[in-house]
Amino acid sequence: MLVVFGIIFVALFLFVTELLPIDVTAIFVMVLLILLGPDGVANFTQITSNEGISGFSNPATITVLAMLILSSGISQTGVVQIVGRKMAAFAGDSLDRQLLATIGVAGPVSGFINNTPVVAILVPVVSDIAHKGKTSPSKLLIPLSFASMFGGMLTLIGTSTNILASDVSDRLLGEPFSMFEFTQLGIVVFVVGSIYLLTIGHRLLPERVPAEEDYIQEYELEAYLTEVVVTENSQMVGKTVETAIDELEFDADILQIVRGDEEFLEPIGTKELQSGDTLRLRTDRETLGTLVERETLSLSGTPETDADLEPDSTDEQTIVEVVIPRGSYLVGESLASSTFRQRYDANVLAFRSRGGTIREGMDRKRLRVGDTLLLQAPPDSIDRLSRNDDFIVAHEPESPDYRTEKIPHAAAIMAGVVGLVAIPFGAIGSALAGATGIAAFEALSALSLPILLTALMGVVAMVVAGVIKPNELYDAVEWDVILLLAGIIPLGIALEQTGGADLLGSLVASTAEFLPVIGVLWVFYVATGLITGVISNNASVVLMIPVAIESAAQIGANPFAFVMAVTFAASTAFLTPVGYQTNLFVYGPGGYKFADFFRVGAPLQLLLSVVTVLGIAFFWGLRPA
Repeated sequence: MLVVFGIIFVALFLFVTELLPIDVTAIFVMVLLILLGPDGVANFTQITSNEGISGFSNPATITVLAMLILSSGISQTGVVQIVGRKMAAFAGDSLDRQLLATIGVAGPVSGFINNTPVVAILVPVVSDIAHKGKTSPSKLLIPLSFASMFGGMLTLIGTSTNILASDVSDRLLGEPFSMFEFTQLGIVVFVVGSIYLLTIGHRLLPERVPAEEDYIQEYELEAYLTEVVVTENSQMVGKTVETAIDELEFDADILQIVRGDEEFLEPIGTKELQSGDTLRLRTDRETLGTLVERETLSLSGTPETDADLEPDSTDEQTIVEVVIPRGSYLVGESLASSTFRQRYDANVLAFRSRGGTIREGMDRKRLRVGDTLLLQAPPDSIDRLSRNDDFIVAHEPESPDYRTEKIPHAAAIMAGVVGLVAIPFGAIGSALAGATGIAAFEALSALSLPILLTALMGVVAMVVAGVIKPNELYDAVEWDVILLLAGIIPLGIALEQTGGADLLGSLVASTAEFLPVIGVLWVFYVATGLITGVISNNASVVLMIPVAIESAAQIGANPFAFVMAVTFAASTAFLTPVGYQTNLFVYGPGGYKFADFFRVGAPLQLLLSVVTVLGIAFFWGLRPA
């Protein structure tokens, strides 16, 4: 038992510090459990090799994989983007309408499409709405993330956490969630949370990003951008842009070349410099002084706005923000090691990471999930970035290529996936058998299609219908999520087998000596919310549900009610930007500080802790049936 607690402590430490990516941490945990089990070097964890790798074949893992593909298929049709444009037309320049549109679209859509890709799709849409409506994006992006979490609790398939919690509940209690198990309470949470965001929440949000879309001023880059002229005696004359500045010695980039009436943007690496060229540089003042002195350059001016950096020869945007999602090849890499500039002919002007803005020494900084890069790149490179799942470009492309003709097919398939799970075949079969006397209808009453099966059927149907192409299936899967589930599921099994869940359950159950059952239920909700704020929501479900069930058993309470409390708390993590992936998606584009999430999320978490616990008591009861 102590060994399992030790592994849990190591996992929590790695999740919080991000020394390893979360999916690698999960696999590391799985390896430790097997290594210290009966098939390894000891029998401390009681986890066999088969149990250790069981997460890969777990129904929750396969279901989440299928739902990610289905969500990608919906995204390929452009239906969410079309709804987003309707939202923009309605929003105008009124903050109240912008908030209402953002919440009204993100919430309901997230009930039927995994909420993570919904936010990824809507970040550029909402950012554009904010800038066009003269509103700071900071006022809308946290509400976008929070609304997607509300919506994720409307159905079983709204978030991967629900699917995982359903599997754990089925394994421990024999009670999986139905498709609309918690829809009634989900609607209550959505309404209460939306009212909070519309009335109080947005007032607590500072305007971190100016309403005017000027990245140079927003990132405070005026002191890091300058123009120099290549003189006749300069050592740069005749050199290419790639070799003109020693990158190992100088933290500086040549962004553009102005030569007479011509302006050259990336790719300019092989272009030779000439006397009289004006170079637009990104560098700090100290490095600039050294360059001017050593290379015989003369200062010309300082670009102070985006317009000063945009080439006169194009009307298209060349400066954009790009968010790094989970699964991106850039996670864990640096700009230097990833060869990002060379791949996309893009210059990184600055980037935001965990609330801080980095303008110097960027090449060696390790990139993390949620980091936001400020890029200058040609329009075609920006289009390539927007079509790549490794990035979220916080600016919607002008001419996106969507399969709009497949919208009816995708809608019908998703309706089938949801409907076949929700249809009460048992009641229908019994009613038909009783009304007609035909015994064959009794067989219908035994029919039950699990979400695992209907989701996989939906994947096949989408490929056959051409909604998604076969070669796109693998790109549609967020493999880090799959590896996280596969690696963390055995940890929950070990917690149960070694008696760790019993011990923790007894400790929490002891609070029943001075708290009523509903008070203990509230304790679990709050504890899960706090844990999810620092580790993955999926990991908190795996760890907390066994403990919740044991606590309920010891105080004679309804264990399913406790499972619900943990599920709702884990799926609505508002306190920090790192507890839920959708928070990371809006972290950089909103210019937020770490404390902004707590400022807005803490009152909301407290409010919903009361609403959710009371709702659970009302809908499911506190005592076993």
